Amino acid sequence: MAHADQDILAEAKGIQVSLQGRKVLDSVDLAVRAGEILALIGPNGAGKTTLVRAMLGLLKADGGEIYLRPGVRIGYMPQRLAVDTVLPLTVRRFLTLGGRCGEQELRQALAEVGVERLLESPVQVLSGGEMQRVMLARALLRKPDLLVLDEPVQGVDVTGQVELFELIGAIRDRHGCGILMVSHDLHLVMAKTDRVLCLNQHVCCSGHPEAVSSDPAYLELFGGHPALALYTHHHDHRHKLDGQVVEEHEGCNHG
Repeated sequence: MAHADQDILAEAKGIQVSLQGRKVLDSVDLAVRAGEILALIGPNGAGKTTLVRAMLGLLKADGGEIYLRPGVRIGYMPQRLAVDTVLPLTVRRFLTLGGRCGEQELRQALAEVGVERLLESPVQVLSGGEMQRVMLARALLRKPDLLVLDEPVQGVDVTGQVELFELIGAIRDRHGCGILMVSHDLHLVMAKTDRVLCLNQHVCCSGHPEAVSSDPAYLELFGGHPALALYTHHHDHRHKLDGQVVEEHEGCNHG
């Protein structure tokens, strides 16, 4: 079915979900467009992951409509991945579990996220930041029009979070894909996204990050704490995955 707005990759309208008799989502609307990064934020229990799962067809909504652009390719990075500590699983094997991939495709996806050297490593020995990048590479192997990232920087230290948000922005710029990103790392999300939707069972507010950060509903939900102001950070270096500092010739602005 065609959509009046050709840029829309995925849309939810009036989504209702109840789990075990408790209303989790109440008349939620959301749309993701090609080439934009949309951040879905909200407190724990707000229904963020539930909304994502409903949009992906992993969970059936009780009411409302889901639209996916015909032929849209989706790369999904789930919130958690539990790997048995005794399971002999290398990064190569993990990346090919969902289908066959050529050697060049595997190496290109890992190189794009900065961890090509880990191709033959057991996934059990990866750090939090390395595992998140490998999972991102797995999503990229689908050559997605839409990337859905559920808490992509969880388990990563602050330095690694900044690097990952920079990487996600670079992927959007390089591929022109739309990105729907669930996160609770407000100070970074508010600085690195095009639009923000604040959810707490219903849509509290949405729009450009600067507008949302001053919205009374946002301030009430998150207490208006000054630490949640837009994050601006100037530096003349970057950090590798192992923490090593690499000098940069030009500074950059995360604001």
